[in-house]
Amino acid sequence: MTPPSITVLITTYNYGRFIEEAIDSVLSQDFPSNQIGILVVDDGSTDDTSERVKKYGPRIEYFYKPNGGQASALNFGFAKARGEIVALLDADDLFLPGKLARVAAAFQHDPALGMVYHRLLEWHMRTDQRLDHHFVSVSGDLRAAPEQMFLFAPQPTSAISFRRSSLRSLVPIPEHIRMMADCYPVALIPFLAPILAIPECLTVYRIHGKNSLPYFANAYLADESQMPIETRKARLHLWQIVIDAMRKWLTDNGFTRKQPAVRAFLDCWSLLFQQQQFLIDSPTRVRFFLFLLRQNYAYRSFQTWRFTLFNYLCAPLALGLGYKKTQLAYGFRLRAIETVQRWLGMVLRKRSTRYSEGGR
Repeated sequence: MTPPSITVLITTYNYGRFIEEAIDSVLSQDFPSNQIGILVVDDGSTDDTSERVKKYGPRIEYFYKPNGGQASALNFGFAKARGEIVALLDADDLFLPGKLARVAAAFQHDPALGMVYHRLLEWHMRTDQRLDHHFVSVSGDLRAAPEQMFLFAPQPTSAISFRRSSLRSLVPIPEHIRMMADCYPVALIPFLAPILAIPECLTVYRIHGKNSLPYFANAYLADESQMPIETRKARLHLWQIVIDAMRKWLTDNGFTRKQPAVRAFLDCWSLLFQQQQFLIDSPTRVRFFLFLLRQNYAYRSFQTWRFTLFNYLCAPLALGLGYKKTQLAYGFRLRAIETVQRWLGMVLRKRSTRYSEGGR
């Protein structure tokens, strides 16, 4: 059976120094070359991006447009794409060998899939380290399993591939979303089609300068302790724009909080956003107490009843200690519990070994 055709959409802005490696990583894929189209959308670069891309000749479709932000560039690319599958690639990232074949096989196996995403390998340019990217695998029809909305975290652009037909009601992306616009279709597509997570590393995500800071659901990429307050505020403002746009799409398309999946989606993003707000402006004791109760209730499906009870018992600490001291207390208690659990585990394993050896 012929694999589905793929358009690799590369959006770029002043990444001439990286883009040739990105393109080469696509051209070297073990996938039929007549089934791949490479589309580069240059969002107004002022460096040598155009000269570097034009060296490839007709193998690359290159489009230059005035700078309009990420949503504008993605919309332009989606409109030009002709492949059944659209695989996104940031100009500073790289596809690993086998990426397109693996993604195409997944879409081919399940015609209902709207999106496939996968694990990443982080390439820290400053130290030249390559580390496994934190990844939570969430697959299936999340409309039928709304609690999974709390686990589903949009991954960076280069880990994402869409079935082009599934994007019809999600594009154009609102163009006032100038950064992190890829999160908009990634977060919303579970309301339209099933998704699939591939647990293999299929892309190298290059971390350099400040490119790791914008991701909200993956905020661990940034060093929170070193991040200036103004940077945090700017990042939070960007996420407010994205979240407001997603809420509007849900409303415009007839989705309401009465639907469990919608309620879970909105609660998840609201809790994550509040957590980031607290890093900028510490909440009052009552507000933080109510937040802890709400958070614990929302995530109860993924916790043991003992851990849920523990969180409820600890929540009143917020009323007496306030936000910062409660955070420290929580951290200490959790570390203490982990230490006791490890100790008990060692004791139980030793007893189990002695029992099995002596009971034969």
